Amino acid sequence: MISEPGQSGAMRYVLFDVDGTLIDAVDNQRLVWRTWAERYGLDPDEVYQVALRTRPVETFAQVAPDRDAQKCLAELHELEDEDVRTGTYTAFDGAPELLNALRPGAWALVTSNYEHRVRGRFARTGLPVPEVLVDAAAVEEGKPSPVPYLQAAARLGARPEDCLVIEDAPSGVQSGLRAGMTVWGVNTPAAVDGVHRHFDTLHEAVRDILAFVSGPHPHRLEGSTTVQ
Repeated sequence: MISEPGQSGAMRYVLFDVDGTLIDAVDNQRLVWRTWAERYGLDPDEVYQVALRTRPVETFAQVAPDRDAQKCLAELHELEDEDVRTGTYTAFDGAPELLNALRPGAWALVTSNYEHRVRGRFARTGLPVPEVLVDAAAVEEGKPSPVPYLQAAARLGARPEDCLVIEDAPSGVQSGLRAGMTVWGVNTPAAVDGVHRHFDTLHEAVRDILAFVSGPHPHRLEGSTTVQ
């Protein structure tokens, strides 16, 4: 397993987003929001576009301002929990190889979802769960605040400058950048603004991620590199 410190002597760590980065959950999320929107007589496509940019309570405030936000949230959570139990999930190509190659204690998950759902999805896809998992319940400020990634680093005993964040979403990228970490983007056709490197797929990033945790400290602020 990859675990040796780089030539600088500092151990390196990798912090992963989950949905869209390790787990392909786009169809599941779209279906959950469609079902929720139809219950309220709302346009599912319009609701989903708002949900992509905001947290659930903020979504409700925009698309259903006259409804009880807590009731809306409870119904959404019920739909999400049911989807974890019955939906079809797929890990992105390269995820099993990558996660199983990392030393326990050298990586973490940082998600805007909830731990029980992450564990359910990982069990369904056969992915290992790390010792540190920072979920929506663990922080008062979610992404794009730096708090989630900083908490993960603190729990790992890592300095922010020794951490690599792997993300697919703008809010997550900003969270990692504001935490003072190296941020690489994956699984998007174009680079998200701010990333230090971009890979079209997670699979294409596996070798470089493993090299990060085993090699000398990279010059992470020299600019973005796009890997085609």
